[in-house]
Amino acid sequence: MGGPAYDCLTNPLGAVRFSFGNALSSGYDPASSHGKDWGVVDLFRHYFSDESAISQVPILDSSSIKWVQPNTLVRFRGMLQDMLGNEFYAGAYKDDSTWRTNKYSDVSQFPDGPSSETQVWERRLLYCVPVPGRNQWTECSSLELKNRFLDLTGQNREKRARVDEEMTDSMDSNTLEAGLNGSPFKKMKAGEGTSSASKSQVPRTDNAPQSSALPPATSTDSLPCLVKIYDSPESDLKLNDVVEFLGVLTFDPNTMMDMDSPADNTDDFSEAESVQMPSGKLKSPQMFKEIRESLMKHLTGLLGNDHIAAELLLLHLLSKVHGRVDNVAVGKLSLNLTHLNKESMSIFGTQLRDALKSLLPFTQSIPLTIEYLNTASLGPKKDYGTNRLVPGVLQVADGTHLILDETELQQGTLNSVGVENANLLKNLLECQKVEYDFQYYKMEMATDAQMLIFSEGKSNIMPADMVLPFQPSQVNPLQVITPETAQAWRYYLATCKSLSHSIGQELQQVLENDLVAARQTDRSLGSQDLSRLLTMARMMSVSYGETTLSLEHWQMVLELERLRKERLK
Repeated sequence: MGGPAYDCLTNPLGAVRFSFGNALSSGYDPASSHGKDWGVVDLFRHYFSDESAISQVPILDSSSIKWVQPNTLVRFRGMLQDMLGNEFYAGAYKDDSTWRTNKYSDVSQFPDGPSSETQVWERRLLYCVPVPGRNQWTECSSLELKNRFLDLTGQNREKRARVDEEMTDSMDSNTLEAGLNGSPFKKMKAGEGTSSASKSQVPRTDNAPQSSALPPATSTDSLPCLVKIYDSPESDLKLNDVVEFLGVLTFDPNTMMDMDSPADNTDDFSEAESVQMPSGKLKSPQMFKEIRESLMKHLTGLLGNDHIAAELLLLHLLSKVHGRVDNVAVGKLSLNLTHLNKESMSIFGTQLRDALKSLLPFTQSIPLTIEYLNTASLGPKKDYGTNRLVPGVLQVADGTHLILDETELQQGTLNSVGVENANLLKNLLECQKVEYDFQYYKMEMATDAQMLIFSEGKSNIMPADMVLPFQPSQVNPLQVITPETAQAWRYYLATCKSLSHSIGQELQQVLENDLVAARQTDRSLGSQDLSRLLTMARMMSVSYGETTLSLEHWQMVLELERLRKERLK
């Protein structure tokens, strides 16, 4: 007895057809199933139950597309930039007396003779692009993946020869969503649906996907993917989600752009583990404290020994929207560092920008100049001519960090575009929402972006939650950070942001009394200021790995706020 007549990695569609045949023999009826899963998910779930199996699947990007073979299993990591609705396709048909399926395939197969028995099924279409602002440390070696994949496919040539010719001829590419827990990439749970993409993707453990011809790229170095989702509730995915798709690659090389051109030299996507908190680490408060101290030392050095700025920056980096009440995004904590000019920005601003790129998965910088505001396309707009959503700068994945540099802002006049862009930025800062222009109407989409503003005086365009005059005392030499240390800081930041948090009953009265006293001392304090203090307390607590606020951490926040206000005087 030999092994199975298919290979999930090099011949995933063979596995789909094989499982379809088994389902038919067990009573599966394509005429009444509406295309629901017949066991493909369980088959691939079993195959990828071992992490080492997933690591064999190459990550699709503009480099690997040169050597990955069509109809093989690939991974694609990207952001859902547009949702193109649903399409109908010939999911199953009878060839003589035998049912066959086109599910997870881009090109539908039909029998030579007329057949009245054809089942029309439905699938969802998603347009995915590489995550805007994705940083280099999230990438893994394309050469390593290539060698690993070619070694495996070489070992499996004998198995592939056993696959029935008819089965392989009818195969197409399919994809499944397999996002990653604890990372910027969303993971679809087994049994929740499947998808397919135009460049890469794998069937997932419940419904499989498929890929199709490559749509036009949104930029010269991006590798977009048309993803087709099967049997997945619409609530599973939303616009701007960052997802890893695992599926079958299907594309026509003749329709591809010239992959040897310099414009196609995009970087590989990372192994999920590089941005995932490994189990067994950071379990004790002492470990949190030690990593916090080392990261604080690093940030303080970058900021010219301005300890207050470093403390506020850390709280800012740990902020995230964890709730919404009316039009208020609870948990946001934007920061405006003032007293910066072109000269100081060239030193401290550049160092800090580079440091954040090495710590956070997604970062972008926006120059707040009159020229930029008057010409940039910040908000997404619907193009009904192409029936596509034209992306804007502010269409970003949740968790993206934005640096807004106002130090080069000169006097001038904003045109209508500039006024609209300024309003878009202010709305994002204050409400964590981005307005999408659908021509006949406008719609606000909730987002979660950290915003750090550099300016000479207090920014009028971007009224941040926290404003601090920057006071460096010296310029420190750049530190050499080991990969292990950088990785520990990344794990720390990601883990702290994911911690739940609460305030115990015994401390609630203390907070209430302190907030009342603060309001009596400073009558200008409003509800937003008091809410900000509570957010700062949450961030201070989780920065030490604590899930319940302590009196010590609350007092630290009050003292930090006192020092901040001293500078504002």
